[in-house]
Amino acid sequence: MSAPGLVIFDCDGVLVDSEAISMRVLTQAINAVDVPMTLAEVHAAFIGTDVATIEREVGRRRGTPVPEGWMDDFYAARAEVFARELVAVPGAREAVEAVQADGWETCVASQGRPAKMAQTLGLTGLSDLFPAERIFSATMVERPKPAPDLYLHAARECGWEPADCVVVEDSLLGVRGARAAGMRVLGYVAASEAEDAALPLLAAGAEVVRSLGEVPARVA
Repeated sequence: MSAPGLVIFDCDGVLVDSEAISMRVLTQAINAVDVPMTLAEVHAAFIGTDVATIEREVGRRRGTPVPEGWMDDFYAARAEVFARELVAVPGAREAVEAVQADGWETCVASQGRPAKMAQTLGLTGLSDLFPAERIFSATMVERPKPAPDLYLHAARECGWEPADCVVVEDSLLGVRGARAAGMRVLGYVAASEAEDAALPLLAAGAEVVRSLGEVPARVA
């Protein structure tokens, strides 16, 4: 029996609970180069954004490019905190395994670099769910999210048409990109977040789920 389609999982905020750590470490790094931004401001400006855009915007705000090696220092500091604190999003393994058990193919598509995904999926014990050839990064395409490039690349490499794909995303940029690719989107908003946190994802065309446990049934 052929698979019903492809489920594309975002990584940060959907499979691994990395967003709060990344934003905290990024805030420290930004302030260290004399760009005063609060954690809330960094979150609003950069959540779900690719690193090239972050580096460019921080340089714009400080009036000169960031120092050489600034992003590498950020990566190193974040990796240290990941090693101490990172955990999987509750229900992530169960959701992926249930979708796979229902016959769907799966992959990961993230703004992050492949090395970062290898680290975070490994630290959280999820790396066995996705072979290397099913992990796709925005570094592999010309334009990051919210452009549709990454999702279209993932679908093409996995042998599926966009209409046969379901994306699980937690960021507005990701939802916009998936919808631009012509794909159905489940927008994950944790139950611990306020109800109105789901409104931007709904407005962008996502079907909201408040638990990853909802994903298998909603996919079907």
